[in-house]
Amino acid sequence: MLTPRTTLARRVTAALDASPSRIPVLLGGCGSGRTTLLRQLRDRIGRTSVQHIDVERTATTPERFLRAVTAVSPFPVAESFPGLRRVLHDCLDGLSASGNRFVLTSRYVARALRLLRDRTSRFEVIDMPALSIEDTLDILGPLTTPAGPPSDVPQDPQEADYLARTVNALADGRPAYVRALADELATMREHGGAGGTDAISALAALLATDGRLAKLCSFCYELRLHRARGYGALKAILEILAEEEGLTLTEISQRLQRTPGSTKDYLSWLEDVDLVAARQKRYSFSDPMLRVWVRLHCRPSAPNDDDLAREVHRYALPRLPQPPEAPPARKEEPAFAMAGGPPSGIIEID
Repeated sequence: MLTPRTTLARRVTAALDASPSRIPVLLGGCGSGRTTLLRQLRDRIGRTSVQHIDVERTATTPERFLRAVTAVSPFPVAESFPGLRRVLHDCLDGLSASGNRFVLTSRYVARALRLLRDRTSRFEVIDMPALSIEDTLDILGPLTTPAGPPSDVPQDPQEADYLARTVNALADGRPAYVRALADELATMREHGGAGGTDAISALAALLATDGRLAKLCSFCYELRLHRARGYGALKAILEILAEEEGLTLTEISQRLQRTPGSTKDYLSWLEDVDLVAARQKRYSFSDPMLRVWVRLHCRPSAPNDDDLAREVHRYALPRLPQPPEAPPARKEEPAFAMAGGPPSGIIEID
């Protein structure tokens, strides 16, 4: 479970309790904590008074989707959605006209913002925030094993804070990545304590072929690509940006060996599913961890240990926070050869 994100939960609750109620729309990428927050709200409101619906799991035809939702709904249903062309617009119009209260989320930020651009002000867009250092400290928990604190685990608050800042930086503040790193570090401590604070080694293990982050990135990568158009060309662009980020449209089209016009279309489709972002007309991955995964796993053979070490260090080193400064060395008092009484400033030398 994530730590309670009090400010965010308060904002969502305030929107629901307003008169008339607003509809919070939580926007954030894979692993940003949207589902966890919805489940926490469901438990707070009460399971008999609220229904949690994962549209992605049940989205087929409108008729089958309606049937799947109503089959498990605790509420009476009096709506249907005939036709396909305006089904999303009709759905939003139905939600905004309803007297019920809703919280919506989407992993597709660009699409959601475009859809809501001209909608009623009842919809309140809320960006999922990155975890703070304090949140990361809470998720890391006590740096101990069942047998007690191992000698290599920092109990000093300053060193624990450094570990939290390191984990937060490597995870880009994304809750799912922070949780994976925290669990891997805990596992390393349980197996003898060696390396129990080595976040870079933990990240390397998580990005190995069968690692937890490798599987999570693979899921996010394929999911977003299948929601976009031009699958093969899009993968090629992602591989180009994995080799070098911050490229312009012209530079990408030259490497892709396609016209700037078609390359612009491909890039817009990648932006549409939030795989890439453009800043000052230069394109980069929206999720830096996904770029590491592409470099490691979008290749003819699985990465070996040397590949993992190289790519993880390349990713981690620019992100590591400055280590805590060592306390200044204590000055030793001069030794005096006089016996008894305070030092007189006279040193006897034999």
